[in-house]
Amino acid sequence: MKKELYGLVICGGQSKRMGTDKSLIDYYGKPQRYYVYEMLEWICDKVFICCNNAQKESITEKYKSLPDLPQYENIGPMAGLLTAFNYYPNHDFLVVGCDYPYITTKDLKEFVKSVKPDEMASAFYNPEQEIYEPLLGWYSHKSKNEIQRMYGNNEFSLQQFLKENEAGKYHSARPKNLVSVDTPEDCKIAKDSIIRKIQI
Repeated sequence: MKKELYGLVICGGQSKRMGTDKSLIDYYGKPQRYYVYEMLEWICDKVFICCNNAQKESITEKYKSLPDLPQYENIGPMAGLLTAFNYYPNHDFLVVGCDYPYITTKDLKEFVKSVKPDEMASAFYNPEQEIYEPLLGWYSHKSKNEIQRMYGNNEFSLQQFLKENEAGKYHSARPKNLVSVDTPEDCKIAKDSIIRKIQI
């Protein structure tokens, strides 16, 4: 029997550079956290929005949420993954952040097909910056213990986890879709670009 894949939408907090909660930005006629959730529903058996407790209050009821457990609050995106592993320790997770408005269902489907089951984790890889994109990644249930070990050592970087464990590097056929939008200026450019694509 094939193992179920669960999807995690990583909300994050209020970005200092953006000046607002990126999960609430509307690129496609709805808050980005719901757009990503619905995109993941095409790929995953279940989907959850990982959020802090303040964000949970504003999440519409039809979307399942996983608020960060108290012990993991304020440690960044790792909190969402650790919370998910706490509830579903035997599942693999496809993680997508709300920072990537250009990413498509096709990109994610191709990525999931590329994942090797014997890997601990895999993520989109940005060859220009030579870094992983940890919030566009797949984390197997086998990664749980290592991520928990890092947490115990006050190491909260998923980028560090991926590097140290030689995670799979996925080179997208459409690297421009990997752009992370973190400022109001880039947000406006993304909105204008997306509107043009929709109108074509």
